[in-house]
Order: sequence, then structure tokens, then C-alpha cells
Amino acid sequence: MLERFHVPADIAVHVMPDDMSATVVDIFLKMGMSQADAEQATDVLVYADVRGIESHGVSNMLRSYVEQFKKNAINPRPNVRVVREMNATATIDCDGGHGLVVGPMAMNMAIERAREHGIGSVTAMNGRHFGACAYHAAMALKHDMIGIAMTTGGLNVLPVYGSKPLVGLNPIGVAAPTKNEPPFIFDASMSSVAGNKIVLAKRLGVPVMPGWIADGEGNPIMEEQQVPEKWAMLPSGATRELGAHKGYSLAVMVEILCAVLGGTGAGTHRTKGAAHHFIAYNIEAFTDVNSFKEMMDEYMRELQDSPTAPGHDRVVYAGLPEYEEEIERREHGIPYHPEVIDWFRSTCGELDIPWRLTKA
Repeated sequence: MLERFHVPADIAVHVMPDDMSATVVDIFLKMGMSQADAEQATDVLVYADVRGIESHGVSNMLRSYVEQFKKNAINPRPNVRVVREMNATATIDCDGGHGLVVGPMAMNMAIERAREHGIGSVTAMNGRHFGACAYHAAMALKHDMIGIAMTTGGLNVLPVYGSKPLVGLNPIGVAAPTKNEPPFIFDASMSSVAGNKIVLAKRLGVPVMPGWIADGEGNPIMEEQQVPEKWAMLPSGATRELGAHKGYSLAVMVEILCAVLGGTGAGTHRTKGAAHHFIAYNIEAFTDVNSFKEMMDEYMRELQDSPTAPGHDRVVYAGLPEYEEEIERREHGIPYHPEVIDWFRSTCGELDIPWRLTKA
């Protein structure tokens, strides 16, 4: 998470992960979810918070989920079913179920297929927001597999040279195991930044960086400024000259693998909610697992030990800062903005849920 999105230390309210988890489980139970599903959904949300992915943790997402439940936009007890399958693949209908529940279910299906066939792939349609891609991709790590997860996000991104948002935020997550070093875990939307980061910027009153968004007419905003009234996301790369055609095309690729492959149509033609795509690679089917992990360690260490550019302290790789953040937050608590704690206080009172979020 970029520094500008961190809650200022002088106002942050630190809550221990277990206390937050217990509270979120209670909220999901009040929304009509089963105990197992409430615990699974909570695990995805708190995973994001302890690893510093605030854009996909309880701060941004839980209040949205609660509103969706109240409007019957999320099915708390879905009848998930396989609608098409072959040995290593499957397509499932999520029945409007919460992505935080159906996503892990689908990833587990991909892992089971990869265990038997070397590779497994599952496309899920008629779903809902599934949280941080990293969570689903990282599920493969303990099985000595490489995990990939992607999903169709909100249609908030402009095509290159376009003025109308027709492309999803469409994040991709990739996780690869290591032996001793923290695993490689990449998670990013194909937009300039995750859409939720703009929400965070507005909440915290911080400016957006050049190349993150465009104005209401589609002109890339290339100077740091506050979020304007009318705006749209830019693809990763911001402009054609800076490589926006790459982020734009990768976002379209995600749309194809999730929505079109799931049979629900892409972009404005989506007909059944969010669509997801999961892949698991069984490393043993391709090479020796121990050798793979040793080579991963070697490469991760080389990246960390590489010389830095002027003004920078070190080189990191995807997953390393989050690994370090998790150690810190599990010991000292997750820092939340007071406004988030106020929302929890109000919601817990409304739902008659015990108050556990005392400062760590």
C-alpha cells in the first residue's frame, strides 16, 4: 500500500486481528450466512487488512457488502453448481453467492484438479465481488502449486484514447512458493491503481497521483490533485506513450478469461454479475518441487540484494512488503481510521453485536 493511503499514526486505532475477525463473523451471520461461510468470508477480508491491502479489507469492503446483503444483491446461502466440466477444468454458477466464499471454493476445485492432472482451471460466473486476488492465488502455495486468480471488476476504466469507461478494473493475482524466502505474491488491477484506492484517497483527503485518473471528458490528469467531481480510471500505464495499451489489453484478457469463457458476455454485455477465473499449476508435474523452491529463493534474494537507485533504501518484490506488514500487524494490531471504527460502532449497535474492537 502506498504511504499516502496509510492511516496517519496519530489518529490510527489499532485493533487485534482476532477481535476484528470475531466482529466481522458476527456481522456476516446477521446477514444470513452460515457459520462456515461467515468464517471463510471473514478470513479473506482480514487477510487483506493484516497484509496492508486496506483497499480490499474491512474498511472499504464490509460496509459495501452489508448494503448489498440488505438489498438482496448477495445470496447468503447460494446453491453453487458445476454447469460444465472436463478432467482438469470446470465452469460453476455461483448463484449470486458472496465471492469471498465461492472464490475459495472454486480455487480449491482448481487445486484438486491440478493435483490429479498437473493443472486445474475453474471459471465462475454469476458471482459477486471476491476480495483480494492475492488471497485466492496464495491458497495454492501450501499445496506446492502456483496459483493464479483474476476477476472482472467494475467498469470504471477507459479504453486507450476513449472517453467512456468500458473496461473492468480486472485484477490479476499470482502466487509462487519459495523455500525460505517470503513467497512471491502479486496482486494488482489492470487499471492505474485499484478503484478502491480512489475511495481511500477521498476518505483521507489526499491527492491522487499523475496518471491515475482522467477527467470527465477522458483527458488523463497528469498532475497531482484532489479527486474531481467527475472522473474515470485510466489503464495501467496511464497514456499510450507510457504503455497504457498493455494494461488496457491485459484488462480485456481478464474479461475474456472470466466473463466470455464463463459464457456471460464481456464489459457492458455482462449478464450475470461478476465472473472469476482460477488456475493452479502443480509444480511436481513440471519440475522437481524442491529445486523449484530453491531457484525461487535464489532469485528472490538476488532481487533483494540488487543495487538501489539513488534515493531508495532497498529493492523488494511482490509479497515481501506484505509479509513484513503481516508480522507487524499480527503483533501490534491493524491500524484503522477512526471513521471506520465509528461505522463498526454504529453497525454493531444496530445489529446487537458485542463490542470487541477495543484499542490494542
